[in-house]
Order: sequence, then structure tokens, then C-alpha cells
Amino acid sequence: MRTEEILAALATGLWRWDTTAGTVTLDAEAARLLDLPGAGTVQERVVRARYHPVDWNEIRAVVSLAIAEGTLAEARLRVVDDDGRVIRTVRTRAKPLTHAESGSDVYSMVGTLQEVAEPQPGASAAQTSITGDWRRSREAFLLDAGRALAEARSTTEVLRVAASLSMPGFSPDGLAVFGVDGGRLTIIGHHGHNVGDEEPFSDMLLNADYPAAEVARTGRAIYLASPEEYARRFPVTWPLARHFGRKSWAFLPLVSAGRTMGAWMAGFRQPVAFTPDERAVLTTVARMLAQALARAGAAETERAISEVLQRSMLPSLGPRIPGMSVAARYVPTGGGLQVGGDWYDMIPLPSGRIAFVIGDVQGHDVRAAGLMGQLRIALRAYASEGHRPDAVLARASRFLAGLTEAYEDDNEAGDDEAAARFATCLYAEVDPETGTLDIARAGHPDPVVVSADGTAMIRQTEGGLPLGIEADSDYPTTRVVLEPGETFMLCTDGLIETGGHDLLTGWGRLQPVLEARTEDGGDLDKLADALVQAVHGPTSHYTIGPLAERHEDDIALLLLRREVPHPRPEAPTRRTALGIAQAEPERISVARQQLRQLLHDWADDEQVDAAVLMLSEMATNVLVHTDGDAVMVAEASGEPGERRLRVEVADASDELPHKRRPGEMASSGRGLVLMEMLADAWGVDPQGEGKSIWFELHESTEAKDFPGA
Repeated sequence: MRTEEILAALATGLWRWDTTAGTVTLDAEAARLLDLPGAGTVQERVVRARYHPVDWNEIRAVVSLAIAEGTLAEARLRVVDDDGRVIRTVRTRAKPLTHAESGSDVYSMVGTLQEVAEPQPGASAAQTSITGDWRRSREAFLLDAGRALAEARSTTEVLRVAASLSMPGFSPDGLAVFGVDGGRLTIIGHHGHNVGDEEPFSDMLLNADYPAAEVARTGRAIYLASPEEYARRFPVTWPLARHFGRKSWAFLPLVSAGRTMGAWMAGFRQPVAFTPDERAVLTTVARMLAQALARAGAAETERAISEVLQRSMLPSLGPRIPGMSVAARYVPTGGGLQVGGDWYDMIPLPSGRIAFVIGDVQGHDVRAAGLMGQLRIALRAYASEGHRPDAVLARASRFLAGLTEAYEDDNEAGDDEAAARFATCLYAEVDPETGTLDIARAGHPDPVVVSADGTAMIRQTEGGLPLGIEADSDYPTTRVVLEPGETFMLCTDGLIETGGHDLLTGWGRLQPVLEARTEDGGDLDKLADALVQAVHGPTSHYTIGPLAERHEDDIALLLLRREVPHPRPEAPTRRTALGIAQAEPERISVARQQLRQLLHDWADDEQVDAAVLMLSEMATNVLVHTDGDAVMVAEASGEPGERRLRVEVADASDELPHKRRPGEMASSGRGLVLMEMLADAWGVDPQGEGKSIWFELHESTEAKDFPGA
């Protein structure tokens, strides 16, 4: 007799499940037990539809446990008809066969299927399950439940996980979590009830004749196996529970750190005997639930405290500035204490000007936030005294250095928390009437200027060491003029470097957003949101608030736009300027880069190359033939296709350049010759002290063949 005939005689079906292909192959007996037409291979979803949803969810945990232990997967499963009614219960025993090359997540299974008798009401799990089934299902369930509750980060998530728990063999149809508040029982959350069902239990005294109240009061679990037992032990509140139509109840204390914080109720439609095994499962779940709720409550309290702390430290933007638009955003890291060292500020000055400050204290902890608050107050005080930007940062650096030294003196040697802290900062004093910004920078990222036509460029500025590194540091000042329609952006490195980006690639991510949002004179608040979304994805409108996901670094962002007077100028102008010191010849490369950014949409690339070449010649001439520094100013004006570029390089020397005729082997002397060949116009203008050499190019929509190009 063949094996198939023997199995058929024993009313045992044979099946194979291939998870890679998503198919299940059944013999005739297995197909009959699953109420399918006949033997053959069917899609996994067809077989899944024949199992009770709760049982199907549990089978994967049983399989995972069998794979981990290298044993058989055994389980009891309810088979349902097309209307979802249970028609029989089957037991399955199967051997998982993992695919070694693909890992344990990919496997196939070969097993048997037999019909078993339905459990009688009140029968224990040990009596109605196959030997080993209950134990394995329980262990798999507790493993999954513990993992899910450990990952829950809020009370809402904990309650959602609790509602989805499906206990092996005796799943409840209703759950409720009770808390204690001032001698009263409260409802934290519930599942399996209609809206309003919780009202009679939501504000009950702890000495009330109700199981959850007694459990919260005494810390001892209560198991009620029948309605009669409930009515006998709690006759006063039995009428409130009777209309739910349940047959058994378990009320367990929620204990965390030795303190009873509430109670958990599980109600069952079918009678449950509450055997020792079943009570062990319920007790374990209650402990895990209590720990998860305690963790979530502590995290929510910390988040609330940190949000209030951060809000109290961040300023409002104050009254509107005539002729200026301002927007700001602060986004914390997310997770844990959402405090850090990033901040921004707007300070009215005695002169009638406005100071904009942005900074970042090293670290993401309470101490960083405390130092940030002290440093912000100090900066406001120095600014309000009328000091210039360089003096404000110099005094702030001494102040922060003194704070960190005092902190080190108060802590033991070797304490990591006692390590010196520093801060980066950018301070800009703004004249709203003229658009002039005087900028001092302490190790902070350079600002960005976006022209009225949408061209975004990093504005190189002079800078010094971060605050607090040296008590006496110098912070040179750079002057920038903001033209009507131009936008000035200040940010901390969290906006640039989040997501594995460095300064270069992070800027490449932000530049298209700046140019797209400012090209049409768009709303500044929308631009601020778009910049944050470019880093963290879509978020709601906020200046501070918790985000769903965890972020790597805080973000502080300040945007300032000089409004365009009406009517708007017909020919928008874009401009850039840069100082080139004798001791910093490498800034000639920076000047070339800024000029290319200024001409990023110029019609003729060869004209751009020619302009960069002439700028190099002019700047190099100053450094080689004079003892002073150079200042480069480049300006492009007019409508696209008809623009004019003017580039000037000024120095303090009175010696005027003159044309020479260099020989073939000469290493210099070609600068003016090149300008005469490449420029549409050029010249040298004496100034009060020194001179300015300049050239002009007129944009051409047709490529030219420049001599020597």
C-alpha cells in the first residue's frame, strides 16, 4: 500500500507550502479538510481564506519558533466557510525547510493535516491542544508581544499593540486599561467596546465594588470564570458589566517599579477556566504592558517638559520690520529630551537697526540647552549695549569660555560632562532702510543670498574661531548689501548635513528648493517649510514640535527678505562681492566659483569662461604687483538674454597697470591684452585711495569664437 493510501485511511492530509512562489500544494484529503474543491496547487491566499484570521496570524510565530529551534511546527487551526463560520478544527504538524542561500525568512514547509474534536466550553488549553502546541504557541506569542510592546514609544502605540494581541487558545474580545488619579479609577484606553461604553467606569472611586478598583487598590489579580461568579462577588457593579454579554473576565494589576499604577481587564465571549498556564500568560502580558506604559508615560512627560523648555528659550520674531519679511523655524532632533544647543534670535538695537543671530552649542542634552540659554541672554545684553558685531562675538566668546572653565572646576577630572563646550554663531546687524548687513561669524556655516531672479549663492564671509575656544578671539566683519527682492538665509548645520550629507552635497539638496521658491517672489513661510521638508519630508506647519521620526540633529533656520518696492524694477540685478587678502591667495579660487554661480544661467558658456579668466588675471595682478588686499565686486543686470556683466577689482595701490608686449616665454604681462581681446569694454578708474580695474560683457544668445579660446 502506498504512503498516500495509508494517510487517506487515517484521514490525514498532506500539504506543501512554498513561500517563495506563494503557493500551497494539497492532496485530496487536505483539500477536503480545508473545504476546497480538490487536490492540486493553489495560491497561498486561497488557503489563508480558509483559516480563521487570528489563527493565521499565530502560525507565522509558530513557524519562526520551529525554525529557530530546528523542530516541528505544531498548531491547532480553525477552518471557516465562505461566510466566516468555523466548520472544523484541524491540527497540523510540519517541518520548515529553510533556503540556506536566502536566509531564514525564505522557507518551504511539508506537513500533515488532521481533524480534531472541538474543545468543550471550560476545557483547559492543556486538555484541548496537542502536546507541545500550547507551550510553543505561548512562547511565540509572548516573544512577539514583548517585542511589539518594547518598540511602542507612546501611550497610544502601547494601547494599539495591546488591542492587537491574540493570545493562544483564549483570545479576549474586549480589553480595557485603567489608571489611578487622585483616589479614582480612570480609563486610559479600551478596545472592543462602543463609544460611550466606558463612561460608567471612567471616574470610579477606588473603594468601589468593581473588580478593576479592587485590583488597583490591593495589587492582586481577580479571575472571574463565569457570570455567576461575577454577580456573586461584585453584585453592585454586575449590572454594568452584564450587557456586554461576556462569559469570563480577568483583571490584573499593572505594576511598575513595585508600584501598582492601574489595572488591565481582558473579557472573553467563551468561558475560560483560567488554568495555571493561562494565568501565567495573562500575568506576563500584564507585566509587559505595565512596563511599556511606564516607559511611554515617562517619554511623553520628558517630551512635554523639553518642548516647554525649548519654547521658553526661543524668541518670537517680534513686530514686523518695515520693508522686510522674516520667517524662522526650529526642529528638534526627535526622541528623548528634545532639547539641544541650536537657537535663533532677533534683537532690536539702540541704533534702530535689527540684529539677527543664529547659533549652535555643541551637544544635544540639557547642559547644551542651558548653555544656549545663557549665551543667548549674554548676546542680547552685549548687542543692546550698542557694540558692533565683532565686539559682540568677542565678548560672547569670553563669556562662554568662562562658563565652561567654571563648570570644569566644579566637576571631577575625567568626567565627560565636564569637557569644554564651544558654540558656532553668526551675528548680522541689519539696516532695514538700506538693506546693509554687517556680519560677524564664529565658525558657523556661511549665509546664503538668493537674488530677486532666484539665483542662490553661498555668500563667503570673514570668520573667526567658534565661541568659547579662546577667551580672546577676533571676528572680522563682512558687509553685504541686500537688494530689493533678495533673500538672506541663515541656518545651523542640521539643515545641511542631516541624512549623511556633507556641506557640499547638503547645499546641492537645498539650492533647487531656494531657487524654485524665490523665483516668483513666493511666501517666505512656505519657503521655510519647503526647506525643512527637503530634509525631513512632509511635516505640518510649526516653529517647534515633535516629529514622528527621529532626526540626527537640531535645525534652526532664519530667512530675511528685503521687500520689493512697487512697481518692481524692470531689470533685476544680482551681485556678489568678496575680499581677497594678500595672505589668502586661495580666495581667488573662491572668487572664480562665486562668479560662475552668478552666471549659472548665462546664455554663452564661452563668455562665462572668458569672464572667469579675466577675473583671475585682475585679482592675481593685485596680489603680485601690490602690497595690499583686493576687493572683487561682480554685478549682472538686465533681462535674460540681454544682460550686462560688470566685474571690478579694487586695491589701495596708486600704480596704474599698463600694457606690455610679452615674449613667447614670458610668464606675465598678458592680463590687459586678454581683457582687450575678450571684454566688450574695460578700463581703470583712479579712486580716492587706490584704483579699480573693471571689464564688461554683454550677454550673447549666440556662441562666439573668442580669440585664444
